[in-house]
This record gives sequence, C-alpha cells and structure tokens, in this order.
Amino acid sequence: MAQIPAEQVPAEIVAAFLQRTGLVENLARARLTPLTGGVAADIWKVESGTRTFVVKKALGQLRVAQTWLAPVSRNASEVDWLREAARIVPGVVPEILASDREAGIFAMSYLDPADHPVWKQELRAGRADPDFAGRLGRIVAAIHADTHGSAEIARRFANDDTFHSIRIEPYLEATARVHTDLAGPLLALAAETLGAKRALVHGDVSPKNILVGPQGPVILDAECAWYGEPAFDLAFCLNHLLLKCLWTPASSAGFLSCFDALAESYLAGVDWEPPDEIEARIARLLPALFLARVDGKSPAEYITAEADRDRVRRVARPLIATPPTRLAAIRQSWAQEISR
Repeated sequence: MAQIPAEQVPAEIVAAFLQRTGLVENLARARLTPLTGGVAADIWKVESGTRTFVVKKALGQLRVAQTWLAPVSRNASEVDWLREAARIVPGVVPEILASDREAGIFAMSYLDPADHPVWKQELRAGRADPDFAGRLGRIVAAIHADTHGSAEIARRFANDDTFHSIRIEPYLEATARVHTDLAGPLLALAAETLGAKRALVHGDVSPKNILVGPQGPVILDAECAWYGEPAFDLAFCLNHLLLKCLWTPASSAGFLSCFDALAESYLAGVDWEPPDEIEARIARLLPALFLARVDGKSPAEYITAEADRDRVRRVARPLIATPPTRLAAIRQSWAQEISR
C-alpha cells in the first residue's frame, strides 16, 4: 500500500476510498503523493498506471496558529458546489470522479501546473492580467445569477454553521476582538452577512484557489460553499488584489487594473438586483476583510513587516467606521497609501 507521512490522514482511509470507488485497480502499485500548501484539507496526487487524479479530505482543525475548528461535512458541500459550477459554466472547475459523503472524501481530475499555474504565483511574479480578472468576474456573476433566489439551492447549501466557523468568526468577529473600538460595525456586518440569503457563494475566491488554464480561470476549493451573501465572493477576491501590492510592489498598477476589471465585469453581470446595491455591500465588506488579513485568525503570510500591517490598518479602519458605497473609493484610498 502507498505510504504517506504520519502527519497526514492515515493512508488506509485513502486506500479504502480508492478501493470502494474502483478508481484504482491495483492499490499496491498506486503512488500517493501528498500535496502541500493547504490549511483546511489533506490532498493527495494519485498516480495509477496512466491515470492521475487528486483525492481530498477535509480537516476538522485547520493548520493555523490559532484554534480554528470547522465541520468536515463541508467536503460534501464542496463537491456539490463544484458540480453546480460545472453545470452553469462548463469547464470552470475540475471534474468530480467519485465522492463519499459519509467519509468526507472525494476525487477529482488533476490539472498539471505546467499548463494550469496557480494565479497567486502568477501575481507573485508580477504577471497581472486584467483580461483574466475580468473573465473571473463574469464567471462568478454567472454562478450567482443562476442560483439567485433558488429554494432548492438554498436548501442544499444551508451551511450557516460552517460559514460562520470558517469565514465569519475568524475574519470579522476575530478582528472585532482586536479592534474593540470597531466592534460595533464589524459585528453588525458579521450578523447581516450571515443572515443574507441570496445566492450560492463559493466563500474562498482567492488567487491561491484559481488556476490560469488554457481556456481561462479554473476555480478550486469550495469548502466554504454556502447559500448566502454573493457580495462576499467579490469582496474576498478584490481584497487579495489590494494586498498583493505589498507583496510585489512593482506590479501595483497591474494589480489595481485587475481590481477594476474584476469589479466591473462582475457588476456588469449582476441582473438579479440593482448593481449599485450589491456594490455597496461589497464596499462595506472589503475594508473589514482587508483588516482581517493582518489582525484576524488568518493573516496573509506575506505581510510580515509591521509597517505594512500599519498601512492596511490606516486605510481599512476609517472605511469600516464610515463605509463607502463605491469600490472606487477604496481603490483610491489604497492607491494613495501605497504611493507614499
């Protein structure tokens, strides 16, 4: 049987899944390679004969410095989100090969980094492509539009507890405990976001979860899937484009152009409500998530200098206290800060 390091979920669990599903004919000859970088799941690359694919199992305790627990049932919701996304926008996610909802494990197609690089690494190298960001915005808008107001989707993705434990608490509520003078608006935002029931949300639209495929964006890691506030997806991704200006400063202009393209293309696809209404909710969430990436439970690993953390705080705090209604105001504040 293939061996994996002791800190991973036991190999027997993976082997039993492969055997049950018939994905591997000869377990003794299969090769399992742990993939690194995930904080919320154990992931393996499985090679068996001429076939290569990926197996993923959710963790109950995430790999972060603080205690961060999350229900492993999110594994099944991730599979469901990937299938819904494939139905709405074919080719935008890996293919699901097999899943076991009870065991919390599934297999999907493997996409070679040689022709599917991770967007985060592309941005790290300064390769900022507004056209790619615009295509991503259109995809996310299409998923939100198709699922908006769906009672059936709302029932299947009623994951309030999971979304609270993996997004609302570690980002908004944890930040409120650090910035006690902003606790009022942050906790109100947390409650209102969790209470919104509008469309199917991915919950982790981040450059680390997006591949730059030959045909366009490919979205991964839908563990936070939830029927709720679609503004969260846009705010979450736009936040990363702002933060990347501190990681690769020479490409800041390109990152801000990607910010514009993502926001504009998404809002152009909003047909379920007036675009300015959801833009106002995105603009309210964005500064809170911005601040959370330096003072919440999941700080951005590349923002290590206290001076850079202070730059985020200087921009985010007044925008939380007095939220803007347009994303351009946030972009302008950040552009002015990083130009100093």
